[in-house]
Amino acid sequence: MQARIYLPTKNAMQSGKANSRRWVLEFEPEAIRRLDPLMGWTGTTDMNGEVKMTFETKDEAVAYCEKHRIPYEVQDPKPVTFKLKTYADNFKYDRVR
Repeated sequence: MQARIYLPTKNAMQSGKANSRRWVLEFEPEAIRRLDPLMGWTGTTDMNGEVKMTFETKDEAVAYCEKHRIPYEVQDPKPVTFKLKTYADNFKYDRVR
């Protein structure tokens, strides 16, 4: 029952960063998904795949895993770099296409 702790990225459909500031703890799937022959739906017997917990900080999530003896892996977010642009940059003579 391996857990993964990460900070989710922002939604690509929105410009804001709502719901991307809390750390998420999810469990890696233990059982494979099976295809139902009659309906074609996929199913599994692994109920930990349904669990998704959120924490305010990474330390809280790590402390939870250590308290309950859950092996975990922390995925730190990549640093975000901002490129300052203006609308006039679209019309520069030496613009790279």
